[in-house]
Amino acid sequence: MKRVRRNLWSGASAAVLLLLGMATACSSGQDEAQSCTTAPNGVPTSVRASATGGPTTTNLSLRPEIASGYRTGMKPVRTNTFAVSTANPIATEAACRVLRDGGTAADALIVAQTVLGLVEPQASGIGGGAFLLYYDATSKALEAYDGRETAPAAATPDYLRWISDADRTVPQPNARASGRSIGVPGVLRLLEAAHREHGKQGWGELFGPAVALADQGFEISPRLAGQIAESATDLARDENARAYFLQPDGTAKTEGATLTNPAYGKTLAALAVDGANAFYTGAVAADIVEAVADTSGGRTPGSVSLADLSSYQVKKRTVLCVPYRTHEVCGMPNPSSGGITVAATLGILSNFDLGSMRPSSTDGDNDAARNGGKPTAEAVHLISEAERLAYADRDKYIADSDFIPLPGNSPQTLLDPNYLKQRAALIDPTRSMGAAQPGDFGPVPLGVGPQPPEHGTSHISIIDQYGNAAAMTTTVESAFGSFHLVDGFVLNNQLTDFAADPLGKDGVPVANRLDPGKRPRSSMSPTLVFDRAADGSRGALTHVTGSPGGSVIIQFVVKTLVGMLDWGLDPQQAVSAVSFGAANSPVTNVGGEHPAVDPANNGDNDPLVQRLRQLGHQVSVAPQSSGLSAVVRDGDDLIGGADPRREGAVLGDTR
Repeated sequence: MKRVRRNLWSGASAAVLLLLGMATACSSGQDEAQSCTTAPNGVPTSVRASATGGPTTTNLSLRPEIASGYRTGMKPVRTNTFAVSTANPIATEAACRVLRDGGTAADALIVAQTVLGLVEPQASGIGGGAFLLYYDATSKALEAYDGRETAPAAATPDYLRWISDADRTVPQPNARASGRSIGVPGVLRLLEAAHREHGKQGWGELFGPAVALADQGFEISPRLAGQIAESATDLARDENARAYFLQPDGTAKTEGATLTNPAYGKTLAALAVDGANAFYTGAVAADIVEAVADTSGGRTPGSVSLADLSSYQVKKRTVLCVPYRTHEVCGMPNPSSGGITVAATLGILSNFDLGSMRPSSTDGDNDAARNGGKPTAEAVHLISEAERLAYADRDKYIADSDFIPLPGNSPQTLLDPNYLKQRAALIDPTRSMGAAQPGDFGPVPLGVGPQPPEHGTSHISIIDQYGNAAAMTTTVESAFGSFHLVDGFVLNNQLTDFAADPLGKDGVPVANRLDPGKRPRSSMSPTLVFDRAADGSRGALTHVTGSPGGSVIIQFVVKTLVGMLDWGLDPQQAVSAVSFGAANSPVTNVGGEHPAVDPANNGDNDPLVQRLRQLGHQVSVAPQSSGLSAVVRDGDDLIGGADPRREGAVLGDTR
């Protein structure tokens, strides 16, 4: 490791021993039904290639991380009073133990995130950011926490375009892998705020599971091994990343190999003792600043400063809630575009009878039914067209509203039922529109430029025994973020979510341009759903869901909500179902990883694909890499589903 922190750990050894004791003690003497141990669920199938490229050919706009195949026939998990789903079984088990021992959803989030940062570092970690929706069952309060990264104070609108005004060449080796992509991380301040307001267990003890795992080691999972192999060239540019992820000869460490990360354990021990300030000030902060400025391997440095870190603040936003059928669907407002775009899509779809378009083969206890059946071309067409219209408004109008106000200074302008009814009237049931135009809200000084690709992420869904719920989507952006590893954790490349060119083709500034202190637009869509009373008031919590997947997150969440709310699918069916949808382009995605879809010959032999092409869709059957989870209240029970496309699991006090 390049930098050795000599003064940080005066009390760290004692703290680690204390935390390890807590982590061990909490697992003893429990009933087997509450053991929080994952069991096999579903039968793994291999990744299937198609004419769009082999199974490991990464198209970041469609598959932000490698495809991992599919687990066919997964069954929903039924629990009694609490449930948690994460994208990795080790993280799910650790969070489950916290819930079992009386912790709240806020407590379990800390354990889940710190363990995910170790076992799934390609997707999320303490060097990244997150959005959280939290429901407090006692107060009935619903809160949105914005832990999105911010651009450094020294950043300019052309920060990602070229090295300087005097040297108009692109940052090296590219914007993502340079220091320019790294934003000020926000997830720890988010977790700190949520725990302060909703936690029950002590902050320090919640770092014990990840500290123990970092020091004792864990086996590299198949998904992590595949991602290391695909990213090896980029990881090799960073001295710390190369030493941790690669063999001495530069080849990737492989599935089943044991990774230990004492540097990460020490960082977590400092956080356990001193709180999030141990990250945003002092030695860890100095190490982050040094890593961002590192020019080794010819990398262009970034400009994150100690002042940027120490001044970072998590923001509380007003949760965005809209009616849909007999429910109220609540999402994250901007700077995430996810909540608004999901809500706009549902608002358009509310003008159609989607219930009559239920997928085929969803009944019975067989693999086809458990996999969510197969959608009809009519439904895929309608939902994709609604998404095109919603994405068109997203692309033009949505950004960090602290810098760029929304039309009418409110998301409700984009979500007005009369406006969405007008948008719905633009859908031709017999022909795809290809690409939609944004709505007209009068003279608005905003251009539409190329949309930057969004990449990898992870999602956590929790309901605790007290009825509290958390939906948190968390990310370091692309797989392994910026490829900078410091003090055991990966630094994000979140600033590449900004538009690199601050001007659109018409020369008008775009909403999502980069400005100092600004938060880049996201598509993360953590979602909570409630019953809606006849008078329109909010009723009981019913659903918790969300997904990773970059800009495609919106499509993944919409298909899952429609599956549960319109088609009556259980959460595992809805999550497992064929992933489909569209951004504002002529291309409609139909996930070729699903057993019900035939991706051979670019899908030419698949009836669904054939029919969509007859309707004018340009269909991609590239495998989709969603990481959906859903937990649903069913009477006195909870039912959960985890995405068969990743390694995730649902656990709780299983019935």
